[in-house]
Amino acid sequence: MGPSARAIAEQASFQAFLHGYLQEVDPGDWQTASQRTQDPTGRFSGPWVCELTLNSQRSRLAIDIVYRSALGRHRYGKVRQWLSGRHCWADIDPFQAMCLLARELYALSGGMVPELRKLRELEFLHRLTDSYGVMTRYVEHRRNDCRLLANRFIDSEQSLLFGHTAHPTPKSRQGMSEWQQHAYAPELTGRFQLHYFLVHRDCVLEDSDGPLPASTMAESLLQDSQASLNLPDNHVLIPAHPLQAQWLMTQPGVLDAIAQGLIHPLGSLGPEFSATSSVRTVYCEQAEWMLKFSIPVKVTNSLRINKAHELKAGVVMSRLLRQTGFGEAEPGFRILQDPAYLTVMLPGLTESGFEVIFRNNPFPPGQDQGVISIAALTQDPLPGRNSRLLDLIEGLALNENRSLAAVSRDWFQQYLSCAIGPALRLYDEHGIALEAHQQNSLLDVSGGYPRCYYYRDNQGYYLSESLRGPLTEQCTDLKETPELFYRDAMIRDRFCYYLIVNQLFSVIARFGIDDLIPETLLIQQFRHFLHAEHSRLHGPAQALVKSLLEDSRLPYKGNLLTRVNDVDELNAELEMAVYTSIANPLRGDTRATPKGSTAALAVEVSHGVA
Repeated sequence: MGPSARAIAEQASFQAFLHGYLQEVDPGDWQTASQRTQDPTGRFSGPWVCELTLNSQRSRLAIDIVYRSALGRHRYGKVRQWLSGRHCWADIDPFQAMCLLARELYALSGGMVPELRKLRELEFLHRLTDSYGVMTRYVEHRRNDCRLLANRFIDSEQSLLFGHTAHPTPKSRQGMSEWQQHAYAPELTGRFQLHYFLVHRDCVLEDSDGPLPASTMAESLLQDSQASLNLPDNHVLIPAHPLQAQWLMTQPGVLDAIAQGLIHPLGSLGPEFSATSSVRTVYCEQAEWMLKFSIPVKVTNSLRINKAHELKAGVVMSRLLRQTGFGEAEPGFRILQDPAYLTVMLPGLTESGFEVIFRNNPFPPGQDQGVISIAALTQDPLPGRNSRLLDLIEGLALNENRSLAAVSRDWFQQYLSCAIGPALRLYDEHGIALEAHQQNSLLDVSGGYPRCYYYRDNQGYYLSESLRGPLTEQCTDLKETPELFYRDAMIRDRFCYYLIVNQLFSVIARFGIDDLIPETLLIQQFRHFLHAEHSRLHGPAQALVKSLLEDSRLPYKGNLLTRVNDVDELNAELEMAVYTSIANPLRGDTRATPKGSTAALAVEVSHGVA
């Protein structure tokens, strides 16, 4: 019968939490299982044991390491706690271990007044529990659903039952009740109509880089489903997510505008949409655009709202990227543009809550097969099943009558060619870096091997300050979005983390965990790729590749420490997030465990999109 949904969710929650703890806080004391003399080695199933000291609690934890990763993406088994009073080890549940580690984190947090520390600890434990409970519901609802491994774009988007593999609260959804989860959470596969408002044009702000204005794009969403729109003159349709609409109808400024006849709620209209993995971006197979909304929900760390500057950034970046001609030069590397937006202007507000972004939809019926996010491709499978990547490689090996290792090498090389190489060249030639983490990264693997990469997210552009002059000359609209420019040193840190540490390392680790090919061989293959790229680069990416090959440590976004400090990095001033560093597995002994200590709790809070 296998483990319960609760047990599966508990282990997955522990996996994500402990990954962050070992990378950001304390790498632990590693021993082979045979070195353990204090307790029977038969209690552990893996070849390694990692021991963590809980100084404030005068205790220790010993974690069974079922798979030790050269990239820090280990797989964990049982957990045991040292009971000093009884002078022995005892098995404990993974969730209990998370609570003990959380207590240790806050006990070691310096520079925080006791009352604030306690409040943040309670908030953290609440989100930890919320994420665990939400994940349990998802697993229970979907564990026997054959669509979890289906190859349609939307099925892939809705298959992420475990979420962010390096975030301590990957399925925390504060602000979304249980009944709303069933209606609007992508993991529960709900479909829903959008809510529409009719707004006087004098209150509407819009822009578009496409052939149609945003207001016409909004009307087209309803043209096939409504007999006649019959819009009154000087009025514009504004679509809204149902959660967004419910929130808007409680806001004083909106209610005043309704009373004045400037806004008219129309209710639910039009075709049904499905939530993609980000929750707030929705997809309809027949619609020409996806829509990205503001919703009153904290997903992982952040309240998910579209900022005014992000609306402009999507349109400006669409113009800039079109003018660079990069898409024509790199047909296997595509950026899903956010070329238009609509919003309502209300007195005294920078953002009214109506903000909606239009995103190109290249995945209509017939073109939506085999397009899978890297997060879904590398996600841990449910017990007794294979990962998506393992199924792909096994299928190719069987069809080609070749070894798993040989196919893995070729698959990885094609992945590097379509996903990593072009991203480096875009930064090198045009000074444009992307926040290309796993969930923002899609691969077309409809033929088995990667043949096209898609990037999405208008919040994730970094423009090189050193190239501000030529970029602004090429696209004068950039004068309106100065916040897109960053120093190259900061870009290197962010780009290195998102593209390499978050995205590429997850792919390598999946190959290793699935026993397709050792991680060390793919790390070596990637080094050869970087050496070849370095010889062709002449711009800002050259320094990035050099640091990847030579630096002893790599930048690392501390999702756990960000959460512990209760930082909403999307809405904090200058979008701050906690960054630290990890040992560089591309250099030296790739089996080395990152060096660190609980002093990492005092790491720098870095500025920039995170």
